[in-house]
Amino acid sequence: MSTEIRNEETQNRYTITLDDELVGFTDYRIVGRSIVFTRTEVDPRRRNNGVAGQLVQYALDDVRTGDLAVVPQCTFVSRWIDGHPDYQELVDRG
Repeated sequence: MSTEIRNEETQNRYTITLDDELVGFTDYRIVGRSIVFTRTEVDPRRRNNGVAGQLVQYALDDVRTGDLAVVPQCTFVSRWIDGHPDYQELVDRG
């Protein structure tokens, strides 16, 4: 099974495809020096397989290469960061 994750900047979302089928996305918006993650959705048939976690980790790793702070308004992103202490320094606490 091939997995592709990418940032679709024109749509303000990261997407994940499995075998060329879109199975999930996480939406964001850029506000000043922050990236605000607003929503994450995964096809119900693909849940519980770690797809959302792979997607969020990729997105956060991508953010880490720049200089934006993360604002996790999305509940899933917030919980994922809480469970992965090495990503907490990305969060805008202000």
